[in-house]
Formats: sequence, structure tokens, C-alpha cells
Amino acid sequence: MSNGIATLIQADLASLSNAARNLAGDSVAAAAQFAGGGAGAAPASSFADSMKQAIGKVNEDDRVAGQRMADVDSGKSEDLVGAMLASQEANLSFSMLMQVRNKVMGAVDELIKLPL
Repeated sequence: MSNGIATLIQADLASLSNAARNLAGDSVAAAAQFAGGGAGAAPASSFADSMKQAIGKVNEDDRVAGQRMADVDSGKSEDLVGAMLASQEANLSFSMLMQVRNKVMGAVDELIKLPL
């Protein structure tokens, strides 16, 4: 049981690492496009797009977890462990999203405080 949870956590960590690398690459591409004028370059995805995708993923995780719990409650499924794991995954995804939001809001507050 704990090995399965550890595997899920490692998969989530790998997914987050890949997303962070992609986000860093997008930021570098956007900076290069901004510095170079970006006339012929393909548009890079923005931070807002990345956040929308993350929110969509969290929403989908929550929907799937709710559906699995409803299936167990109604007797359509006997996979209580899978439903609980889906619920915990949705909870962790939401917590991570809230931490990212808090960091972004802190960074915006710091930028506002900078003297001109």
C-alpha cells in the first residue's frame, strides 16, 4: 500500500519537475521574443496559459475523485482504495496550486513595494 502511494508521489514529483522545466523554457523563450521584437517567432505560452492549464488539471482531478467516490457510495464500484487515492491526489493538487498562487501573490506584492 505505501509503495503504491510512494509511486504516485514520485510520478507527481516528476510531472511537477517537467512542468517547471517547461515553464522555465517558456519564460526564456518569451524573454528572447520580447528582446528580439518577436516578428517571426512563434508565440510562447504565457504564464496565464500555464496557470489556466494547471487550474484545469486540478479541476479535472477533483471531478474524477468525486465521480469515483460517488461510484463507491452508490455501489457501482468497490474500489474504495482507488477512490481514496484519487481524493488525496486531488487534495494535494489543490494544495500545490494554492501554494503557487500564494508565492505569485507574494512576488507581486514585492514588485509593488519596489521604489521607482
